[in-house]
Amino acid sequence: MSRIEQLITEIEEYIDSCKFQPLSTTKIIVNKEEIEELLVELRLRIPDEIKQYQKIISNQEAILSDAHSKADAMLAEATAQTNELVNEHEIMQRAYAHANDVIAQAQAQAQAIVDSAVVDANNIRQGSIQYTDEMLKSLQTIITHSMEGAQGRFDAFISSMKSSYDIVTSNRNELAAGIITEVEEESTEA
Repeated sequence: MSRIEQLITEIEEYIDSCKFQPLSTTKIIVNKEEIEELLVELRLRIPDEIKQYQKIISNQEAILSDAHSKADAMLAEATAQTNELVNEHEIMQRAYAHANDVIAQAQAQAQAIVDSAVVDANNIRQGSIQYTDEMLKSLQTIITHSMEGAQGRFDAFISSMKSSYDIVTSNRNELAAGIITEVEEESTEA
């Protein structure tokens, strides 16, 4: 299991261990420092694993180059054998037949090596893309849960501020009524 998978498992376990907000079965209370530490480490680990997959993909070129080199060596060997056997007519006929067989076998082997290398490289590439997508999907889910938790706390804060604002407004209205009454009493006495 890679360190990224371990971090995702730790984040999931951490989220599962968090307490629910009062009167909620879907929103949890998260320690911001702990979740940020896990996310920072996850963010730092992702580039390392992506580099590893890029190295694997870059080996595709080496595999293909090796296959071409082997094919060229086999063709060169076949050509050399052909040139040696061309001295006499009967030997020359056998040489051509043998050379053609060697060339055909070399080409078939070279093509098989190249085809195998291409399939392996594509499988590795596809696997690394799929793995990276799964990691990003998990990270996206974690960020979504964090945003939902933050939104819930923000909504509660706004509700609290609205309540305080309404109380202050009510108190000012009561005071304003008292000021008007005192001004009317002074004008009546005068």
